[in-house]
Amino acid sequence: MVRSSSSTSTKEDAQALIQSLRSAYAATPTNLKIIDLYVMFAILTALILVVYMAIVGSFPFNSFLSGVLSCVGTAVLAVCLRIQVNKENKEFKDLPPERAFADFVLCNLVLHLVIMNFLG
Repeated sequence: MVRSSSSTSTKEDAQALIQSLRSAYAATPTNLKIIDLYVMFAILTALILVVYMAIVGSFPFNSFLSGVLSCVGTAVLAVCLRIQVNKENKEFKDLPPERAFADFVLCNLVLHLVIMNFLG
């Protein structure tokens, strides 16, 4: 009997947490939601590459590493962009969003030049 009441309490707590996160995320600006989708796409692509490597094999291992590092690096740079563009972040309040996006593009170019060099 104790288990059922504790599992019910845990289930209610989880539902309350999910509802709280959903309502807080609803107030998030659209540009941050778009960046979040981009990050999720990059991570999903990396996961697909890992699953593909596990199923098919990793004959050109440099290609596999380049693809995964490209996805993860792009996701990290997008998270940095999200931090800089967020209006609630007081650390970057003087940084214009255009400058943050220019930094993101420049760092992505450098990242992908390194990735292309790694491919050989």
